[in-house]
Amino acid sequence: MHEAIPASKTALVIVDLQNDFLDPKGAYGRAGQGAPAIAALPERIAPLADAMRAAGGWIVSTHFTLVPAKGGEPLISPHLKKLRPFLAKGDFLPGSWGHQLVDRLAPPDLSVEKVAYSAFYMTRLEWVLRKCDIRKLVVCGIVTNGGVASTARDAHVRDFDVTVLSDGCAAFSPQVHETAIEALRPVCRVASIADIRSELG
Repeated sequence: MHEAIPASKTALVIVDLQNDFLDPKGAYGRAGQGAPAIAALPERIAPLADAMRAAGGWIVSTHFTLVPAKGGEPLISPHLKKLRPFLAKGDFLPGSWGHQLVDRLAPPDLSVEKVAYSAFYMTRLEWVLRKCDIRKLVVCGIVTNGGVASTARDAHVRDFDVTVLSDGCAAFSPQVHETAIEALRPVCRVASIADIRSELG
Protein backbone atom coordinates (compact mmCIF):
# COMPACT_ATOMS: atom_id res chain seq x y z
CA MET A 1 0.00 0.00 0.00
CA HIS A 2 1.48 3.31 -1.09
CA GLU A 3 1.26 6.27 1.26
CA ALA A 4 -0.97 9.11 0.05
CA ILE A 5 1.52 11.81 -0.91
CA PRO A 6 0.14 15.14 -2.18
CA ALA A 7 0.91 16.48 -5.65
CA SER A 8 2.93 19.30 -4.08
CA LYS A 9 5.45 16.68 -2.93
CA THR A 10 5.34 14.69 -6.19
CA ALA A 11 7.58 15.02 -9.24
CA LEU A 12 7.25 13.74 -12.77
CA VAL A 13 10.85 12.77 -13.50
CA ILE A 14 11.48 12.92 -17.25
CA VAL A 15 14.60 10.93 -18.03
CA ASP A 16 16.65 12.14 -21.00
CA LEU A 17 13.90 13.20 -23.42
CA GLN A 18 16.36 15.55 -25.13
CA ASN A 19 16.64 16.89 -28.65
CA ASP A 20 19.89 15.00 -29.28
CA PHE A 21 18.05 11.73 -28.61
CA LEU A 22 14.66 12.45 -30.22
CA ASP A 23 14.87 15.14 -32.88
CA PRO A 24 15.82 14.09 -36.46
CA LYS A 25 18.43 16.87 -36.39
CA GLY A 26 19.89 15.62 -33.09
CA ALA A 27 22.89 13.36 -32.56
CA TYR A 28 20.92 10.10 -32.67
CA GLY A 29 18.64 11.25 -35.48
CA ARG A 30 21.58 12.19 -37.72
CA ALA A 31 23.03 8.72 -37.09
CA GLY A 32 19.74 7.01 -37.95
CA GLN A 33 19.37 5.73 -34.38
CA GLY A 34 15.81 5.83 -33.16
CA ALA A 35 12.68 3.85 -32.45
CA PRO A 36 8.99 4.69 -33.04
CA ALA A 37 8.17 3.96 -29.38
CA ILE A 38 10.77 6.51 -28.26
CA ALA A 39 9.63 9.15 -30.76
CA ALA A 40 6.02 8.81 -29.53
CA LEU A 41 6.83 9.53 -25.87
CA PRO A 42 6.67 13.36 -25.66
CA GLU A 43 3.15 13.51 -27.11
CA ARG A 44 2.00 10.71 -24.82
CA ILE A 45 3.54 12.20 -21.66
CA ALA A 46 2.58 15.86 -22.30
CA PRO A 47 -1.01 15.64 -20.96
CA LEU A 48 0.30 14.13 -17.72
CA ALA A 49 2.96 16.85 -17.43
CA ASP A 50 0.23 19.48 -17.87
CA ALA A 51 -1.94 17.76 -15.24
CA MET A 52 1.01 17.56 -12.85
CA ARG A 53 1.66 21.30 -13.22
CA ALA A 54 -2.04 22.09 -12.74
CA ALA A 55 -2.14 19.99 -9.55
CA GLY A 56 0.86 21.81 -8.09
CA GLY A 57 3.35 19.03 -8.71
CA TRP A 58 6.87 19.28 -10.06
CA ILE A 59 8.44 18.60 -13.46
CA VAL A 60 12.03 17.39 -13.12
CA SER A 61 14.11 16.70 -16.22
CA THR A 62 17.38 14.81 -16.37
CA HIS A 63 19.80 15.53 -19.18
CA PHE A 64 22.35 13.04 -20.40
CA THR A 65 25.56 15.03 -20.76
CA LEU A 66 28.86 14.63 -22.56
CA VAL A 67 31.16 16.86 -20.53
CA PRO A 68 33.53 18.83 -22.77
CA ALA A 69 37.22 18.63 -21.86
CA LYS A 70 40.28 20.14 -23.60
CA GLY A 71 39.40 21.68 -26.93
CA GLY A 72 35.76 20.83 -26.34
CA GLU A 73 36.35 17.11 -26.91
CA PRO A 74 33.66 15.16 -25.01
CA LEU A 75 34.48 12.76 -22.21
CA ILE A 76 32.84 9.52 -23.33
CA SER A 77 32.86 6.31 -21.28
CA PRO A 78 34.54 3.39 -23.13
CA HIS A 79 31.36 1.26 -23.14
CA LEU A 80 29.38 4.13 -24.68
CA LYS A 81 32.04 4.87 -27.29
CA LYS A 82 31.84 1.23 -28.37
CA LEU A 83 28.02 1.22 -28.35
CA ARG A 84 27.54 4.63 -30.02
CA PRO A 85 30.68 5.38 -32.09
CA PHE A 86 28.88 8.26 -33.86
CA LEU A 87 28.89 10.49 -30.76
CA ALA A 88 31.05 13.54 -31.44
CA LYS A 89 32.15 16.97 -30.29
CA GLY A 90 29.11 19.16 -29.63
CA ASP A 91 26.69 16.29 -28.94
CA PHE A 92 24.88 16.46 -25.58
CA LEU A 93 26.87 19.60 -24.83
CA PRO A 94 25.64 21.49 -21.73
CA GLY A 95 23.65 24.56 -22.76
CA SER A 96 23.23 23.44 -26.37
CA TRP A 97 19.95 22.88 -28.22
CA GLY A 98 20.63 19.14 -28.40
CA HIS A 99 21.08 18.94 -24.64
CA GLN A 100 17.68 20.51 -23.90
CA LEU A 101 14.41 18.85 -22.96
CA VAL A 102 12.14 18.59 -26.02
CA ASP A 103 9.84 21.60 -26.45
CA ARG A 104 6.66 19.53 -26.03
CA LEU A 105 7.51 18.85 -22.37
CA ALA A 106 9.32 22.07 -21.45
CA PRO A 107 9.86 23.90 -19.24
CA PRO A 108 10.98 21.79 -16.28
CA ASP A 109 10.88 23.16 -12.74
CA LEU A 110 14.19 21.48 -11.96
CA SER A 111 16.80 20.04 -14.30
CA VAL A 112 19.87 17.96 -13.60
CA GLU A 113 22.82 17.03 -15.81
CA LYS A 114 23.77 13.36 -15.63
CA VAL A 115 26.80 11.48 -16.92
CA ALA A 116 25.70 7.86 -16.51
CA TYR A 117 22.52 5.77 -16.54
CA SER A 118 21.29 6.78 -13.10
CA ALA A 119 20.21 10.39 -12.59
CA PHE A 120 21.47 10.07 -9.00
CA TYR A 121 25.04 9.08 -9.88
CA MET A 122 27.36 12.01 -9.01
CA THR A 123 24.57 14.59 -9.53
CA ARG A 124 22.70 17.06 -7.35
CA LEU A 125 19.34 15.33 -7.96
CA GLU A 126 18.86 13.97 -4.43
CA TRP A 127 19.87 17.32 -2.95
CA VAL A 128 17.31 19.35 -4.95
CA LEU A 129 14.54 16.78 -4.32
CA ARG A 130 15.12 16.91 -0.56
CA LYS A 131 15.35 20.74 -0.58
CA CYS A 132 11.99 20.94 -2.38
CA ASP A 133 10.46 18.29 -0.08
CA ILE A 134 9.68 16.03 -3.02
CA ARG A 135 8.96 12.53 -1.75
CA LYS A 136 7.17 10.80 -4.60
CA LEU A 137 8.75 10.27 -8.03
CA VAL A 138 6.82 9.27 -11.14
CA VAL A 139 9.50 8.21 -13.61
CA CYS A 140 9.22 8.26 -17.40
CA GLY A 141 11.54 8.66 -20.39
CA ILE A 142 14.35 6.67 -21.99
CA VAL A 143 15.55 4.05 -22.10
CA THR A 144 13.52 1.71 -19.93
CA ASN A 145 16.41 -0.70 -19.37
CA GLY A 146 18.99 2.08 -18.88
CA GLY A 147 18.33 5.52 -17.45
CA VAL A 148 14.78 4.76 -16.29
CA ALA A 149 15.57 1.49 -14.50
CA SER A 150 18.81 2.76 -12.95
CA THR A 151 17.19 5.98 -11.72
CA ALA A 152 14.16 4.12 -10.30
CA ARG A 153 16.36 1.63 -8.45
CA ASP A 154 18.56 4.37 -7.01
CA ALA A 155 15.45 6.31 -5.91
CA HIS A 156 14.13 3.15 -4.24
CA VAL A 157 17.26 2.65 -2.11
CA ARG A 158 17.01 6.32 -1.08
CA ASP A 159 13.48 5.70 0.27
CA PHE A 160 11.58 7.79 -2.26
CA ASP A 161 8.10 6.56 -3.18
CA VAL A 162 8.72 5.47 -6.78
CA THR A 163 6.35 4.75 -9.65
CA VAL A 164 7.50 3.90 -13.18
CA LEU A 165 5.10 4.60 -16.04
CA SER A 166 4.82 1.45 -18.15
CA ASP A 167 3.53 3.44 -21.14
CA GLY A 168 5.61 6.52 -20.37
CA CYS A 169 8.98 5.02 -21.13
CA ALA A 170 10.48 3.09 -24.04
CA ALA A 171 13.55 1.23 -25.25
CA PHE A 172 15.00 0.52 -28.68
CA SER A 173 12.94 -2.68 -28.85
CA PRO A 174 9.53 -3.55 -27.33
CA GLN A 175 10.92 -6.82 -25.92
CA VAL A 176 13.70 -5.03 -24.04
CA HIS A 177 11.15 -2.53 -22.68
CA GLU A 178 8.79 -5.27 -21.42
CA THR A 179 11.61 -7.25 -19.79
CA ALA A 180 12.84 -4.12 -17.99
CA ILE A 181 9.34 -3.23 -16.75
CA GLU A 182 8.82 -6.74 -15.35
CA ALA A 183 12.19 -6.58 -13.59
CA LEU A 184 11.19 -3.30 -11.89
CA ARG A 185 7.97 -4.61 -10.36
CA PRO A 186 9.63 -5.89 -7.12
CA VAL A 187 11.39 -2.52 -6.69
CA CYS A 188 8.67 0.04 -7.37
CA ARG A 189 5.09 0.56 -8.39
CA VAL A 190 4.37 0.17 -12.11
CA ALA A 191 1.41 2.22 -13.35
CA SER A 192 0.00 3.76 -16.52
CA ILE A 193 -0.19 7.43 -17.45
CA ALA A 194 -3.98 7.18 -17.12
CA ASP A 195 -3.63 5.79 -13.56
CA ILE A 196 -1.57 8.77 -12.44
CA ARG A 197 -3.78 11.32 -14.21
CA SER A 198 -6.84 9.93 -12.44
CA GLU A 199 -5.05 10.08 -9.08
CA LEU A 200 -4.15 13.71 -9.69
CA GLY A 201 -7.85 14.35 -10.21
